[in-house]
Amino acid sequence: MKIALIAALGILVALSAAAQQQLPQRKPGLWETKSVGNEGETLARQCVGPGTDQSIVGGLAAGACSKLLVTKTANGYAVETECAVGQIRASGSSIITGDFETSVRTEGTTKLSGMPGQSSPVERKLVVEAKRLGECAAGQKPGDIIMPDGKVISVPSRPAP
Repeated sequence: MKIALIAALGILVALSAAAQQQLPQRKPGLWETKSVGNEGETLARQCVGPGTDQSIVGGLAAGACSKLLVTKTANGYAVETECAVGQIRASGSSIITGDFETSVRTEGTTKLSGMPGQSSPVERKLVVEAKRLGECAAGQKPGDIIMPDGKVISVPSRPAP
């Protein structure tokens, strides 16, 4: 699970970095996110509001990334990252597409080195598809992530720039 989180960090940092630099904000409301990678599939829902994407990754990546390069492409955005969490180094590239009103797709590859028990770098691929379901439910606040088992993880939002 920890490996999946580290691999996902590269993708999440890509979305956050791009959002802070060039990407439009996702439309506020309830979004369902399906993540498919080397280690399986995860489905979650998130109540999105202004600054939600930056807040989640800002907390995870705080100062961990030395490179965050965003390039506008004909179909979306290309993002390159280099991050470190302790002894683990992650370099990644992602392609982000979508209208940010109803859907966003991020497809990326992260190469991890310095992993405990791994003598050579490990490559992780991750596809994240997010679609807007509608308004957040009563009682949900921006940043709330609803896991498949119903558990809610609350992440404070920060105002959009």
